[in-house]
Amino acid sequence: MIPEEYSFTRYLEAKKSVDDRALNRYVWESLASALPGNSADHPIKVLEIGAGIGTMVARMLEWGLLQYAEYTGVDNQNENIQHARLYLKEWAERQSFEVSETNAGMLILGKNTKVRVNLLDADLYKFMDTHPAANWDLVVAHAFLDLVSLPETLRQIFNLGQKNFFYYFTINYDGLTILEPVIDAEFDNLLLSLYHSTMKERINNGVPFGDHQTGRHLIDYIPRMGGRILSAGSSDWIVIPGSSGYPMDEAFFLHFIINTINEALINHPQLDSQQFAKWIELRHAQIEREELIFIAHQMDFFGTVKEY
Repeated sequence: MIPEEYSFTRYLEAKKSVDDRALNRYVWESLASALPGNSADHPIKVLEIGAGIGTMVARMLEWGLLQYAEYTGVDNQNENIQHARLYLKEWAERQSFEVSETNAGMLILGKNTKVRVNLLDADLYKFMDTHPAANWDLVVAHAFLDLVSLPETLRQIFNLGQKNFFYYFTINYDGLTILEPVIDAEFDNLLLSLYHSTMKERINNGVPFGDHQTGRHLIDYIPRMGGRILSAGSSDWIVIPGSSGYPMDEAFFLHFIINTINEALINHPQLDSQQFAKWIELRHAQIEREELIFIAHQMDFFGTVKEY
C-alpha cells in the first residue's frame, strides 16, 4: 500500500537491509583487519557522525567487528536519537545481548562483548569544535557525507584526534540513479538530471551543502585534507523484487525514495507538472506491483588520517 505518511526513522530502519547488501566487503575486511586489538580494559573508541537510529553500531556488533568498545553516536535530529535508543534496545534483546541503561549511556553485554553506546543529540560541528582532542580510534560517517559541505566537514573530522586514527566513510552517493522499467527515456533522463541538480543547489545559512558526486570527490579531498585512502570500493544500492516481492520493509524504502524525488522537483519550472505527477504515480504503482528495480551508485572508503 502506498504510504499516507513518510516517517524518516522508518526509512532508516527500512534501508538497513539495503545497506547490508550494499556495503563493500573488501573495504569492510580492510577495516576489520586494521583495527587495533581490544579488551575489556582497552576498548576501541568509536565516533559516528550523523548516527541516525544506530543501525551502524548494530551492524558492527552483528558482523563481529566490535567486542569491547566505547561507541559515541552524534546526530542533530532529536527524533533520530530517541528512536535509536528504542531501536538498539529491541535489536540487542533479539540478538540475546544483555542491555542496561547507565549514566554513561547504553551498555550492551554478551559473550566476549562489552560495548557502551552513548547517543548524543548535538550539532555535529559544535560537537567537533568542543571535542578536538578526543582519543578516537575510528571515526565513522555512514550515508552522511553527501549531505554536508564536504571540504569543511572533512577538515574538521581529520582534526578531531590527538593521535592517529582510522576513518570509515560509507554509502557516499556518486551521481547515478537507475529506475527500471523506463517510463519515458527522455523524460526520465531530464527528471533525474534535475534531481541531481537539486543536490548541488542546497544552501544552509548561505553555505552550499551536499553533492551528487561525493564518492569521486572524496578521492581528491581525502588526501588533500590530510587523510590516506587504504581501500575503496563501490557500495551500490540495488533493490530488486524476488519471488516473494521486496524483502523486509524495502517497498517502503522505495516509496520513500520516490516521494523524496517528488518533494525535490514538484513545481520545477523545467518539468511539465501533469507529466511529472503522472510519472510519480506510475513509479509508486510499479512498487505496488513489485516491478520497480532501483539502483544507486555509491562508494565506500577506509583509511587513516596519519600513517600508523
